[in-house]
Amino acid sequence: MSARIRVLIADDHAVLRAGLRLLLTAEPDMEVVGEAADGAEALARVRELTPDVVLLDITMPHVDGLSVLRQMREAAPGSRVLILTMHDDESYLREALAAGAAGYILKRAADTELLSAIRAVHQGGAYLHPAHTRALLEGLLDRQRAPSAEVDSYARLSPREREVLRLIARGYTNQQAADQLCLSVKTVETYKARLLEKLGLQSRADIVRYALQRGL
Repeated sequence: MSARIRVLIADDHAVLRAGLRLLLTAEPDMEVVGEAADGAEALARVRELTPDVVLLDITMPHVDGLSVLRQMREAAPGSRVLILTMHDDESYLREALAAGAAGYILKRAADTELLSAIRAVHQGGAYLHPAHTRALLEGLLDRQRAPSAEVDSYARLSPREREVLRLIARGYTNQQAADQLCLSVKTVETYKARLLEKLGLQSRADIVRYALQRGL
């Protein structure tokens, strides 16, 4: 029998990690070698265990998943990363692939889809749901039609800045956004100031107009 696929689960939700562990350990060709509840722990566990495949969430405390992914290139270049996230967003998808992810799958995906994705990336392939492939193509066409300066400015935003932008555009106060993202109000205000500067905007009203124009 060939060696089993060694998987590390990195997600800040304990219930989800427990469910994933049960799912994976029931497969004869997979084993869960470790878990991590935040980005910093994920990096430490990757260095310690050098798993074959890392199931990595994007939104995690301390160090976000995309930052973990970038640092993994040096920490464990042989480990393959499968992003497992709730973010059905083309911008996150593009950023994850650019950072080195071998696949991108949503948490609501069927169990069999996740298992297929793990096997695919372990064998050296990539895994994207057909809808994500379509989103990449549509996003490429949209960027070709849009003014390059606007596209470039949005691409410069970090994932967290994009989250703050969306919440503000939906009418969240700084305090409500902070509660939603488990951050301090001061941190949210810092992200808001950065995204205003990067996008060349002046006010909350400008953010709402910008988000509407981009369909955010």
